[in-house]
Amino acid sequence: MLDNIKKYRVVLASNSPRRKELLAGLGIDFVVRTLQGIDESYPEDLKGEDIPKYISGQKAKAYKALMADDELIITADTIVYVDGEVLGKPKDFEDARRMFHLMSGRKHEVITGVSIVTKEKTVQFATTTNVTFAFLTDEEIDYYIEKYHPYDKAGAYGIQEWIGYIGITGIEGSYFNVVGLPVQRLYTELKSI
Repeated sequence: MLDNIKKYRVVLASNSPRRKELLAGLGIDFVVRTLQGIDESYPEDLKGEDIPKYISGQKAKAYKALMADDELIITADTIVYVDGEVLGKPKDFEDARRMFHLMSGRKHEVITGVSIVTKEKTVQFATTTNVTFAFLTDEEIDYYIEKYHPYDKAGAYGIQEWIGYIGITGIEGSYFNVVGLPVQRLYTELKSI
């Protein structure tokens, strides 16, 4: 499978253990490379899918400047989007708690922007998944934050963790997108590189 990309050295430009696991699940040989200090800010007028696509594109530009001719680089960025507000990685306990109060008892969007870059070509896409939380009590929210320390996760949660087991009442779209990488769409895009 994906014989067309065997001519490339595939690089996952991410420190996320979840993205590493998901990409490995596609049966692709790859290496991980990370750069420090990439600016993840974005223009204030961007909305929805344009935000993580822009950020993954900025990451791709940083890596493209250093890439070898035979490399294919994959960058990604995930946001949680509620009422036009981006919920990134929480700064602290109170910020995580605030995020859960925004999501509790309602639907939000998880959007991942992905860039696939070679010396000749750049492909960008975004995948959106709608996720619905049950009403969460303060006790449940505090337990999750204290036990799982979700400070490295957009929206302060990992769907594959306890809070996903007890709190998610509905999901429309790719589950793996919520974990951190829309692997089905990535696979489809890689077939056409």
